[in-house]
Amino acid sequence: MPTLNMRGLRDTRKLKALLRQGKSIELRDRNKVIGRIVPETESTAPVEWPDFEGRLKDIFGDRVFNVVDDLIKDREDRV
Repeated sequence: MPTLNMRGLRDTRKLKALLRQGKSIELRDRNKVIGRIVPETESTAPVEWPDFEGRLKDIFGDRVFNVVDDLIKDREDRV
């Protein structure tokens, strides 16, 4: 595990490079470990979305709605 002292924290390029590689870093003060800097872990589980198309078919069946015609009809009625 790579180590850095307090002064080494100034070198942010090196710190970022090590974290991007997935390495944890020990932070030391006078050769005593005072902490660890751990890279952020990405969630690997994909998000499961509901079956919207299946729900739509369950609710409305095979009906097709022509929204544009309905909109034009509504606007004609208002004028």
